[in-house]
Amino acid sequence: MAANTNDFDEFYNATHRRVLHQMYAMTGNLADAQECTQEAYARAWQRWKTVSQASSPEAWIRTVAWRIAASRWRKAKNGVTALVKHGVPDHSPSPDPDHVALVTALKQIPESQRQAIVLHHLVGMSVDDIAAETGTPSGTIKARLSRGRAALAQLLTDSGDTAGLPAGGEAS
Repeated sequence: MAANTNDFDEFYNATHRRVLHQMYAMTGNLADAQECTQEAYARAWQRWKTVSQASSPEAWIRTVAWRIAASRWRKAKNGVTALVKHGVPDHSPSPDPDHVALVTALKQIPESQRQAIVLHHLVGMSVDDIAAETGTPSGTIKARLSRGRAALAQLLTDSGDTAGLPAGGEAS
């Protein structure tokens, strides 16, 4: 295997600049040429036993790189055709201010409390299910829920937005 690695390395070092320049000339875009060339060499590496036996491994690389570039162009052309045919997609509505406030507040509480809050209130998991998934005792999950709700209530009260979160009590 070491000989294969050395053979490939020598081949790559001897040819990659030339293939890159050729692909740049064919695509007209250096970034595209680099990506296509890199992908072609990666594919050659995966099949090096076969590629190294080809009459011209460099031609194999060049052909694969060109096919990758052509495939990208077809995808881009199909995207433009779809855009022309169907028009610009509808704009997504702006995020709900309550959602933004909740996410912002969640980022400010400890990760363990955030995990418990999200799994319980947003995913709908029971305390026991959360405990099983996280490998944490149920009592600890209940404490995290309680502390997390209290912290969120304080953070969200500043903006007057505590809708959807229970104020306290025992978690189910």
